[in-house]
Amino acid sequence: MPFASPADLSPLPRAEAPRDCPLCPRLVAFRQECRAEHPDWWNAPVPAFGDPAAWLAIVGLAPGKHGANRTGRPFTGDFAGELLYETLSKFGLAEGTYRADPSDDLRLKGAIIVNAVKCLPPQNKTLPIEETNCRPYLTEALASLPSLTTLIALGKVAHDSLCRTFELSLARARFAHAAEHGLPGGRRLLDSYHCSRYNQNTRRLDAAMFETVFARAIALRDG
Repeated sequence: MPFASPADLSPLPRAEAPRDCPLCPRLVAFRQECRAEHPDWWNAPVPAFGDPAAWLAIVGLAPGKHGANRTGRPFTGDFAGELLYETLSKFGLAEGTYRADPSDDLRLKGAIIVNAVKCLPPQNKTLPIEETNCRPYLTEALASLPSLTTLIALGKVAHDSLCRTFELSLARARFAHAAEHGLPGGRRLLDSYHCSRYNQNTRRLDAAMFETVFARAIALRDG
């Protein structure tokens, strides 16, 4: 069945990989496996979702197999999205109703979601070379946000990729939940444990902990 290109669905079309992006052989092979197994799924680089005038960028790891890789929208259709979108709504960063379907009426206000790696990785684990290959898309996405002041990294992979994007020392800017780091131009990077099913089930992250990070982002905005 025909699918739209990632750029056609993105608020940041210049920052999107082509539907058949060839940069990472392992991810290309896995993409082809998924297309053969589930031909009606998205199975392509997942575009950004949100407000092109966003002041807040939320950076995830990569699409989940039964979430964004299936639906074509970040954190849509999997367990992690439930907490993320509930939190965004609570803090006035989303309107409409999240129904785990890209055809719902959910819209983000002042926020945008992007991933460090745009394609689904096997076992939800990216390789350093894949993070490097995809970083130009992340860099272009962030450069395309004129109002961006604050970033939230969901997990260490996203944190590390952002640090490399902004040439921030990983030795000095260590990842930790609720840690805060300065970025060029006066912007701020906040860290959070990823809102994955595993982290929630093991109680490494709960809703209150997650909300603390977003509350800090709002406080920074309101000065």
